[in-house]
Amino acid sequence: MPDMPFNTPNPATYDLLMQRRSVKAKDMQGPGPDRAAIEKILAAALRVPDHGKLMPWRFVVLTDAEREKLGDAICDALIKEQETSEKTAARMSGHATQGPVLVVAIYNPKDHPAIPEWEQTLSTGAACQNMLVAATALGYAAQWLTGWGSYSPSVRDALCMTERERIAGFMFFGNHGDCELTERPRPEFDNHVSWGWPAIGSEG
Repeated sequence: MPDMPFNTPNPATYDLLMQRRSVKAKDMQGPGPDRAAIEKILAAALRVPDHGKLMPWRFVVLTDAEREKLGDAICDALIKEQETSEKTAARMSGHATQGPVLVVAIYNPKDHPAIPEWEQTLSTGAACQNMLVAATALGYAAQWLTGWGSYSPSVRDALCMTERERIAGFMFFGNHGDCELTERPRPEFDNHVSWGWPAIGSEG
């Protein structure tokens, strides 16, 4: 429960949103957030819009050697599913150890007669975004990645996921170190925002 009243104005939060920048996981340095900090980040993930309170997400925290287990699972999956050479697959195993701490965000949809799965997908995306923002607010580097491993049935099996569950993202957290951040191209506001009722032929 928050220590202050709900929806308390905080202009600094808007500044954080406008200045937030992902840090490449491979550029992160250790030790990264400790358990207390990760719990704060995950607590923010749980505070997202969730129609029907279905909680269509869960999270697996991997640190230290546990990340290597996931890397081995990705390596084995590449050999099994893609017939990739062991040498090439071994290089891909490093995907899971790029950042000091890895949270696997798992999409866990529920059946509901009035709430479509699409809304649950949106809620899961919001949870991942909240993690990025919370980590940044706490002073940590963060990046949301997917990649081949997130779509592999063998990797899902290795993580003891159900048939219906999907990996929404590999969420990496660490410290900025000497990483110098630069802005990337952002969308032009007027190209993606319209005011008033759409006119015929104005879509897109």
